[in-house]
Amino acid sequence: MENIAVVTGASSGIGAATARRLATEGFHVVAVARRADRLDALVKEIGSGATAVECDVTSDESVARLAETVSGLGTLTLLVNNAGGARGADPVSAGSVDDWQWMYDVNVLGTLRVTKALLPALEASGHGTIVTIGSTASFVVYEGGGGYTAAKHAQTALVGTLRLELAGKPVRVIEVDPGMVRTDEFALNRFAGDQSKADAVYAGVKEPLIAGDIADIVAFAATRPHHVNIDRLVVRPIAQAAQHKVHREK
Repeated sequence: MENIAVVTGASSGIGAATARRLATEGFHVVAVARRADRLDALVKEIGSGATAVECDVTSDESVARLAETVSGLGTLTLLVNNAGGARGADPVSAGSVDDWQWMYDVNVLGTLRVTKALLPALEASGHGTIVTIGSTASFVVYEGGGGYTAAKHAQTALVGTLRLELAGKPVRVIEVDPGMVRTDEFALNRFAGDQSKADAVYAGVKEPLIAGDIADIVAFAATRPHHVNIDRLVVRPIAQAAQHKVHREK
């Protein structure tokens, strides 16, 4: 097969929406996540244009198996590093080392593991693209977000370094940094399943972004002529003028 796209964190939210959208753009999507049941449902929905691969991006062995599976499918031209997330909203003075460790391992080291494993195939394709989903937390800090902003800042440093190191090679490196995106799980996972806290994040915001909005942007960036590299694209809902400035209707 030609034009294979790997999407990590594809079991929900932005990852699932991106998998659906890329399939409509003619990619054969390899949907990657830990939750096999959700992946199977997604692939069934997409149809013959997708393959499910259970993978934990925090495991070297699991990522190696992913790379082996992808190599047997055809020509890999696109990697979307979407797996990530936030845990907790503690101040630094009370920060949970376990939460910080998890956020670093998934957002930063997960991106590193998957990129390392699939980069040779992307380069060999002659027209590879890596899209990494960051966050506005990649360049702005805020109270209660120390662990997440630290991880996302590190992820951005990884992406920028990679772009420099790949200069002259046929692989584009793109970063998409969303602001407030309402998905089923991001805020809920951050607050350990507390629905009221998760709902408060979006309270009064008329139209936060949704997963499909980010999927549209990933598809746009990935389908530009290959000499066009969108280094970094920051996207927020119109209600969010800045990290600390959100219009909320009463």
